[in-house]
Amino acid sequence: MKKASNLVEKISQILDQIAAFCIALTMAVVVFNIVLRAAFKMPLLGTIEYVNILTAISIGLALAYCAFQDGQIAIGFLVDKLPAKLRDSIDALTNLTSLLFWSISAWYMVGYAYSSAANGEISATTGIPMYPMVYLVALGLMALSAVLFFKIADAAGIKIG
Repeated sequence: MKKASNLVEKISQILDQIAAFCIALTMAVVVFNIVLRAAFKMPLLGTIEYVNILTAISIGLALAYCAFQDGQIAIGFLVDKLPAKLRDSIDALTNLTSLLFWSISAWYMVGYAYSSAANGEISATTGIPMYPMVYLVALGLMALSAVLFFKIADAAGIKIG
């Protein structure tokens, strides 16, 4: 299980680095738009779409590594005073619920991306095909699901691989 868990961690880190690049690119797009608007009275068309797309990709790809590091907001402060066995049960239930939700979300995102590609959907202003971005977000959700799966397996003492 350790090899598989390490692989999931490495993939999560790579996706997180891509997300960080998207955030930097978002800042560059905004600054470029401001400079064009101020210096040449000519804004970058589609700035809002570029920022929205990059932000969605950033969030989708960063979720897995955040979960791997336990960086998400948890209900721990509510259950800290409960007995350890009950805390572990609540944690397992929370992770299982999250795994189910994010797995189903990833599945539907893949279906939506496929549908968008089949229908030729593009963004309104820039005309960018949207399905590659939706596939990227789905990839991030799949990675998050894998992280949650390994957290549950580890907590239950299940040996994988």
